[in-house]
Amino acid sequence: MEEPKLGKEKKEEQVISLGPQVAEGENVFGVCHIFASFNDTFVHVTDLSGKETICRVTGGMKVKADRDESSPYAAMLAAQDVAQRTKTPGPGAQSALRALARSGMKIGRIEDVTPIPSDSTRRKGGRRGRRL
Repeated sequence: MEEPKLGKEKKEEQVISLGPQVAEGENVFGVCHIFASFNDTFVHVTDLSGKETICRVTGGMKVKADRDESSPYAAMLAAQDVAQRTKTPGPGAQSALRALARSGMKIGRIEDVTPIPSDSTRRKGGRRGRRL
């Protein structure tokens, strides 16, 4: 019998799954947290308890320019990336939801948890404001 050559061995490819182990066609429930501020958009997918992070992508990870981090385009790219990995002060929340729905995720409930200040503390500078 012939011995196999050392350089020609076939290696088995192992697929690394970051999400839960699921049978084909089975639905997995998760919570998608979308934080859309004026400066950036976060799309964060966790399990139902919120303790285990499945995937987290920001708008800044998808675009080069700092001014585009909170844009709807960056939010759409971030949501598409999250959907691929897992299978309204800010303008990015609507686009992120739209991209998640188009990628085949079933949306059960939409809840906006973006913190919006109703009033804030007095800014520094005094009564007449900052003078240059």
